[in-house]
Amino acid sequence: MRKNIINELTWRDAINQQTDAEGLRELVENNKISLYCGADPTGDSLHIGHLIPFMMMKRFQLAGHHPYILIGGGTGSIGDPSGRNSERQLQTMEKVQKNVEALSSQMRKLFGKDANVTFVNNYDWLSKISLLDFLRDYGKNFNINTMLAKDIVASRLEVGISFTEFTYQILQSIDFKHLHDEHNIQLQIGGADQWGNITSGIDMIHKLEGSDEPVYGLTIPLMLKADGTKFGKTAGGAIWLDPEKTSPYEFYQFWVNQDDRDVVKYLKFFTFLEEDEIEELAQKVATEPEKREAQKRLAQEVTRFVHGQEALDEAEHITELLFEGNIKALDVVEAEQAFGKAPSVEISQEAKNIVDFLVDTGIEPSKRQAREDVQNGAITINGDRIQETDAMIDPMTSFDGKFVIIRRGKKNYFLARVTD
Repeated sequence: MRKNIINELTWRDAINQQTDAEGLRELVENNKISLYCGADPTGDSLHIGHLIPFMMMKRFQLAGHHPYILIGGGTGSIGDPSGRNSERQLQTMEKVQKNVEALSSQMRKLFGKDANVTFVNNYDWLSKISLLDFLRDYGKNFNINTMLAKDIVASRLEVGISFTEFTYQILQSIDFKHLHDEHNIQLQIGGADQWGNITSGIDMIHKLEGSDEPVYGLTIPLMLKADGTKFGKTAGGAIWLDPEKTSPYEFYQFWVNQDDRDVVKYLKFFTFLEEDEIEELAQKVATEPEKREAQKRLAQEVTRFVHGQEALDEAEHITELLFEGNIKALDVVEAEQAFGKAPSVEISQEAKNIVDFLVDTGIEPSKRQAREDVQNGAITINGDRIQETDAMIDPMTSFDGKFVIIRRGKKNYFLARVTD
């Protein structure tokens, strides 16, 4: 691996903008630095879009630098202005605290128990600042015209922005100043949309401590897929790090199904594989794309990083059984992971004739169509093809009596959940 982490990030195409690029390169070449990246607790889980800057933080950690992971219990209580042309819904402080705990748990899993990482919550210092101190000590150092020119604010001027969200960049600047003073943090990392907030913090530090104070900012590129759409979104919504929201199997499948045009870029961004191995996988994409070796390796690496080896093993096991069509070999937990997001219906414990079962669940529109599909071999129940119209379906005989898995045609799966 390259000695200088900036060279490493440059090769991975992971740098969008940086302040004083040469100064930062020299700093990390000769010193082990402290740096930080923040996430506001707007929800109870991160999704893979949030993961991008923290992957960079992990790379700094592996290179021997000291990352500080900031969960914004303070800033999250007022809302970061977004480009969605609308105000964020304010959450109760109780909800914010629950989200802080959930995100902190996820971050600790990603960064481990290494002593070379520190977790902080900006509520601990922002909540102690009085209104007058805020205006005198910090507000005086911000020019309204400069704040209005920041992209994230300028994009909101036509529809309007509240004073609450307008002050966000001051609060984030206070974070940088506090962490710089207390922990000698010299670098802030963030997504491309955080450039204005990051530079505001650097400007404030320079005003208060002198223009030669060595503090820096670095942002990560906006991740787009080859077709121009935003990375991390699917027809089913966001891909979450919380296994209750996105199962490890679904998470694994998301990466396995990446486009050939994107997979090498994602290997650089989301894995810790070395350059020679990534180049070898890139060659296989070009010469043997049908094997999808790069996608499989990508899925293995990211799933292991986020969910651990045991979850990866389970995801691969489910994938293998489904590829073989061996649904019966799945246990209850595996079946739930594999089909939990399939269209679902509720059924009773009562055994029913196959035709009545299909119509009552709404899987077939009529008994005529149900009989036709059964006789044509288009219906499988728990992995078994049913072709006799007098067959009986007993929900209590498989998957611990919790559900029945129905497939109509080649790809249309349904999950019938048994109610008491």
